[in-house]
Amino acid sequence: MTLTADQVLFEKAKRHIPGGVNSPVRAFVGVGGTPVFVSRAKGAYMYDTEGREYIDYVGSWGPMILGHAHPKVIDAVKLACDDGLSFGAPTPFETTMADLIADIMPHIELIRMVSSGTEATMSAIRLARGYTGRDKIVKFEGCYHGHSDSLLVKAGSGMLDIGEPTSKGVPADFAKHTITLPYNDTQALQSAFDKFGDEFACVILEPIAGNMNMVIPSQEFHNTLRELCTKHGAVLIFDEVMTGFRVGLKGASHHFGITPDLSTFGKIIGAGLPVGAFGGKREIMECIAPLGGVYQAGTLSGNPLAMRAGKAMFDELTRPDFYEQLTAKTAKLVNGLQKLADKHGIDFSSCYVGGMFGLFFSKELPKNFDDVAHADTKRFNQFFHAMLEQGVYLAPSAFEAAFMSIAHTDDDIERTLVCADKAFGELIG
Repeated sequence: MTLTADQVLFEKAKRHIPGGVNSPVRAFVGVGGTPVFVSRAKGAYMYDTEGREYIDYVGSWGPMILGHAHPKVIDAVKLACDDGLSFGAPTPFETTMADLIADIMPHIELIRMVSSGTEATMSAIRLARGYTGRDKIVKFEGCYHGHSDSLLVKAGSGMLDIGEPTSKGVPADFAKHTITLPYNDTQALQSAFDKFGDEFACVILEPIAGNMNMVIPSQEFHNTLRELCTKHGAVLIFDEVMTGFRVGLKGASHHFGITPDLSTFGKIIGAGLPVGAFGGKREIMECIAPLGGVYQAGTLSGNPLAMRAGKAMFDELTRPDFYEQLTAKTAKLVNGLQKLADKHGIDFSSCYVGGMFGLFFSKELPKNFDDVAHADTKRFNQFFHAMLEQGVYLAPSAFEAAFMSIAHTDDDIERTLVCADKAFGELIG
């Protein structure tokens, strides 16, 4: 049997890369088949090694809000490269980025640049523990905050039992300090605080979940969470690695009208280059070295290429009507997909905020991880491959959100809907 170009590349990659990929979801394990190997991308499109184009709704998992290879971002990076790639010393561009984010989000009084979203969330949790002098943390089922040990934990056999590691290599002693609760469940939240509230260092969550596909929690859930954290002195951490500057310029915190104590951000602030950040209340952030006793450091933190790329991106995001235009594009696609699914009699539900959207093969819109897990994964996988064959690239997992960019045109969206009409019509089982 003759192998495709992607199959040849995948087999070659497996020789020296575990599983042939450098991040698990890229392996197409959830949907089956062989991953697409990308050679380049421009605007709303990615191109594989044979030059085939795909309308991209992954956007490097969120940061390509301007589309791929935006000329102003590329120019900024090229200019930065001429000055040097990394210095391990302060640059004025770090200050510019910190000021920019603080101006957009006034609850960010101090901010520390790091090199990834995982590093941001890991550091924020350490900071919360150092600030409160407590060990226990709360996370939610279906939310992903990177692969640090304290966060690779699932719930125990009882709702309020100590956690259990979800990955080999995570000591049970780490997991015992993590309480995992069902997402968007106000009663479970209240019960956890009734039992352990004064022991919690922090609660960390995605304010709009993007790692169990997209789940938008209730306003009541967020209000209750803020009230309980304030009452018990726990640090509320909003992980906005996916939602920050995606669901709106001021992120999910503004969407819900909630002021977290700390927020974390990811590669979008570097326009897709490796970067992250965490920030929030001055009194908490001043516990970070060199001001305080909570140690955190990084040679590449505030990398000048990422800072200058991010500045070029923010120049575009802060233009009038940017997010109104982005939301209109997302609405046109998502509402169009819903109408087509209804036309074909397919159980399908969808949601969106700003440039982030979720698609589910279920009658009702999921409210938590358990609901997502009971959606029809088999149909999603069939739909994914039917779309991929027609040149539309969706997230290769039923448990991942999708993203719109400002570069997607009405023609791109119409073409996507034509492909979806055909894909829905081919669904079986």
